[in-house]
Amino acid sequence: MEDVYNLIQERNSYETIPFLPIHASNFFLSNLADALQTRCESLEKQYYLEQQQLLVEAHQIEEAAQDHGTNTNDNDPSTASSSENTRLRVEVAQLHSGLKEKIKKELHSTADMEARQALDSLQEEKLAQEITISSLKMELERSNEITTHLQTELENAKSLTRLSEKQFDGLKDAIRQLQVENEEKTTLNERLVENAVAEKEKMAEQFNSMNDMVEKLQKEISMLRSYNKKSEKGWFRLPNSQKESKSTTAAKGTSADDTAAAQARKWGAFGAVLPSKPLYTIKAHREDASCVMYDGTNLNLVATSSSDATVRVWDTSNGQLQATFSGGGSLPMTGVDMSGGLVTCCGADKTCRVWQYKTKRLIHQLAGHSQKITCVKLFPGEKNIVTGSADRSIRIWDISRHIYTQTTTFRHSSTANCSDVFVETQPVVTGHLDGGVRFWDVRSGDRVLDIPTLHEGGVTSVQWKPGSSHQVLTCGRDSTMKIIDVRTQSVVKTFRNSALRILSNNARCSFSPDAAGKYVACGGGDNGDVFVFDVATADLKKRLSSAHQSGVVGLAWGKGGTNGQQIATVDKSGVLVLWA
Repeated sequence: MEDVYNLIQERNSYETIPFLPIHASNFFLSNLADALQTRCESLEKQYYLEQQQLLVEAHQIEEAAQDHGTNTNDNDPSTASSSENTRLRVEVAQLHSGLKEKIKKELHSTADMEARQALDSLQEEKLAQEITISSLKMELERSNEITTHLQTELENAKSLTRLSEKQFDGLKDAIRQLQVENEEKTTLNERLVENAVAEKEKMAEQFNSMNDMVEKLQKEISMLRSYNKKSEKGWFRLPNSQKESKSTTAAKGTSADDTAAAQARKWGAFGAVLPSKPLYTIKAHREDASCVMYDGTNLNLVATSSSDATVRVWDTSNGQLQATFSGGGSLPMTGVDMSGGLVTCCGADKTCRVWQYKTKRLIHQLAGHSQKITCVKLFPGEKNIVTGSADRSIRIWDISRHIYTQTTTFRHSSTANCSDVFVETQPVVTGHLDGGVRFWDVRSGDRVLDIPTLHEGGVTSVQWKPGSSHQVLTCGRDSTMKIIDVRTQSVVKTFRNSALRILSNNARCSFSPDAAGKYVACGGGDNGDVFVFDVATADLKKRLSSAHQSGVVGLAWGKGGTNGQQIATVDKSGVLVLWA
């Protein structure tokens, strides 16, 4: 009804507004006619007054002539006085008639001129009004057609609305049925999950018992081998057949092969190799990268995360892309970690995701934070994950089973930008936006140590020193790196350089992977350079330039795979550089 009312109002506006100039012109002509009428009456009145004045003057002249005639008759009566009066009367009459004709001519000429002008203007206005009326009629016809079309559309819309209401009612019924079915399936799923968990627990118990049996058997085998060695050396010898000797030789050969393979795979793990040149320069992401991490078990893999909402895994031996994981829609990924065949990442969608690298399948989606997750770290053994969030909480997640559980929550008044885990029995260390470093007991859920205002600005990176349980490397927005001793809560070393600038809360630094942690490295946030410092002297050991064209935001220093590649860096333009 409101649409019809609006259409009527619009139609009235079309039919009323165009006639307003016609009414105005009529009003103007009416006023003009009234003015002409008033002027004509004033002219007639003036004519009447002048006529009366002429009559008065003529009467005065007649009286004067009579007086003169009387005086003439009294003095000298003659016929001349009579002729003089007659002449004067004739002149007065002529003057009177001439004045009357003159006034009439003036009145007629003025009235004719004004009437002619008014008539011309009225004709012009009439012509214009006729044109306007014809255009208004055409506009009215178009308006009527539009109104008819709109009424038709309104009827169609009403019919569609009624149909939509019926469909909506049907959808509500279908949703109710689906909800009922969903509740039934949820109940069934929970029951199945409980059964599966129970079966897995039973299998785990059986597996543990089998492991115990295997350990016992291995102990017995080792004992028998020791007896066999002693028998070969001295007086005591166990009976051995050719078959047993062959199996022993094969076992020794297998053990030697495994040892050689392990040493080959860990090439570079016993010492730090300083980078000298870019081995591979890869455009890893469309947008800026946020983090880079080596795989803790397969040393030939490195993972990167980016604001393009993807995590990618690369082969360090040839620089080829091995896998791409995505999640969270278009929201950026803020952190990544990889170890034991698991890839985990966190992002601005308040969720931490865990993928199986071999199958490329998502196995966990950890939800519980109320704001974006800023950092993520896998525990040694890949059974737990620690996450830090902008909601100022730090959470520990158990992912050892098919269904994850949240075990511990730490809370603080400042956001955690980074975290690290040395071993499961050691405290978790976190670096915070207020410049402080905190240590948390995973088992009790308590904060065991707090070193506030360690950096001027936020702490962007924390890392336990390899082989040490009391030294931690930190990096801050004040463009310095520091090594702190947990036992004394003091700064052992400070590393700084005038060209080193930390401009991102995601900037990472790292110890060298050798047992002594001889070097520390960090990337420049504005010039794209990589800085390597000597831990013993705190001097700049090496500065690598020209590989990155924008600021470095992520750096990782691994033990090196089969090709010995150890350092990887990513920058704001999404470029990954693998250094040799």
